Amino acid sequence: MRTRLAIKAHAILGRVFPERRLFLRSETDTRFIRLKSETQFIAFTGSALVIAWTIIATAILLMDSIGAGNFREQAKREQQTYMARLNALSMERDARASDALAAQERFNSALERISVMQSELLGSEIRARELETGIEVIQTTLRNVMKTKKTVEAEYAELKEAIETGGSLPGQSGMADNETVDLLASALERTAQERDKVVADAQQALVAADEMATELRLMEEKNDAIFRQLEEAMTISVTPLDKMFKAAGMNPDNILDKVRAGYSGQGGPLMPLSFSTRSGELTDETKRANRILNQMDRLNLYRIAASRAPFASPLKDAYRFTSGFGYRWGRLHAGTDFAGPHGTPIYSTADGVVVHAGWQSGYGKLVKIQHEFGIETRYAHMSKIRVTKGQRVSRGERIGDMGNTGRSTGTHLHYEVRVGGKAVNPMIYLKAAKDVF
Repeated sequence: MRTRLAIKAHAILGRVFPERRLFLRSETDTRFIRLKSETQFIAFTGSALVIAWTIIATAILLMDSIGAGNFREQAKREQQTYMARLNALSMERDARASDALAAQERFNSALERISVMQSELLGSEIRARELETGIEVIQTTLRNVMKTKKTVEAEYAELKEAIETGGSLPGQSGMADNETVDLLASALERTAQERDKVVADAQQALVAADEMATELRLMEEKNDAIFRQLEEAMTISVTPLDKMFKAAGMNPDNILDKVRAGYSGQGGPLMPLSFSTRSGELTDETKRANRILNQMDRLNLYRIAASRAPFASPLKDAYRFTSGFGYRWGRLHAGTDFAGPHGTPIYSTADGVVVHAGWQSGYGKLVKIQHEFGIETRYAHMSKIRVTKGQRVSRGERIGDMGNTGRSTGTHLHYEVRVGGKAVNPMIYLKAAKDVF
């Protein structure tokens, strides 16, 4: 069976590739090379395979070249789009920085204005109390003057009656007529002078009382205007701070209680008003002033709390936002990356204590700062560290320079915020503070 198949296959190859002889002739001899059908078939098949492989390889190279060109063009377009987006973000960031600076200036101006208004308010309250006391004294004096006036008028009427009837002075007897007349005239003149003086004093007291009442009314109107301005200032200043802490996931009341616990002393310009001139009860104005002072106290506590939470930006110079918080290739990127020139200053984002300043695997040169409320910030890949462990730093204080140390592919700052040891998105705090700081 196999022999038949071999014979048949050889016959087919013989028809397609007939046996050929290749003659090689020289001057003295002639030789030939016999090319069998099988040899021709193998040569043809090999040549076809080589040609096919050449064609396929060339096509692949051409396709790769075309694809690489398209990919490069696409990469260039994406890079241009990315750069345009980065430029837009940079411009937006600069605008936000300008707005934040303006908001900070408005905030400081409001604090100064509130302080001045508070001083005026306290002075007005003291002056109002003095005016109320003066009016009461005048009213008491006026009542005494009126009693004296009635007494003098009674004496005057008695003396006048004695003169008209020709009798003697009250308590006098056995005196001559001339002496009696002279004594009566002198007594009448003295009584008339006392009466005129009492009337003048009474009129002067009434005028003074009217002037004081007018001044008190004007003072109350001025105080009401100051109250309204203070209430508006408190609303404008406190409301954004409330929103800022809530946006950062922090309970404002709990935060203020913690700050208040650290500032439990008494005294200073924010003491509640307690004086009163009306039966020991606080007036409506005093209650209103105390409510404003409580709001001012809340604002002051907010100011302290805001300086101890990482609401500030770690960079003040120009930078590019290169990577955000979240998972990358299955691993958590626990912070936010900001790229900038080598040596760009890095600043603390809140008041705190440096708990680490040195090298740490992956982070390179790293600074850790422990803040209030269980918050810790980390600043990685620095080229230079400018603080030491245990050092207390303030918000905005320079702590190092941007670099490329550790596991890093380029010069940038890796910035982390951890609450209770757990990493959170730093942009939560930066976005929450964009309209306040």
